[in-house]
Amino acid sequence: MDIRNATPEDAQELALLINLAGEGMPAYLWQDMTEDSETPLEAGARRAARTEGGFSYTHARVCSDDGRVLGMLLSYRLPDPYEVGDITQYPELIRPLVTLEARVPGSWYINAIATHENCRGQGVARRLMADASRQSRENNCTLMSLIVASENHAAIQLYASTGFSSIHTLPVVSYPGCLHGGEWVLMTKTVDAAEG
Repeated sequence: MDIRNATPEDAQELALLINLAGEGMPAYLWQDMTEDSETPLEAGARRAARTEGGFSYTHARVCSDDGRVLGMLLSYRLPDPYEVGDITQYPELIRPLVTLEARVPGSWYINAIATHENCRGQGVARRLMADASRQSRENNCTLMSLIVASENHAAIQLYASTGFSSIHTLPVVSYPGCLHGGEWVLMTKTVDAAEG
């Protein structure tokens, strides 16, 4: 297994994986972004192939084996200061996520991490998390952050085992196909510059 920068050719895989990480929320939002006869996942792949925006291949790293993508992690430094502006301009289900992100300005933010279901249990997520810690150090970020659903116990256990702890929560706003309710949990981890 190796970890590499994503490329525009990975856009379709990135769309599938970010939708998996986002528990269907991305595809739900992409429904309103389709062009012509695109499916929501095709709209997501088009967005992933862009060079701008948070969901861009330029922010993604993929773990692959013999050319097959096993998983991906999307991360970047959050702005500092983090200007939310008029929160009502965001879709309602996104508002708690934006509000939580704004609590950790300048942190290295793991927007999404996902492993294809048939590739789980092979250490892919741990390798990607370690790679994100390295990226954080290389970008002089001493704090990493992520947001996870409180009912996603397996993910919370993984993040806690890699040094993340919960600092704040907000209620999940349900949407069609929503897999987890409960709370969105903002978790952070201090990064040691000498680590790794």
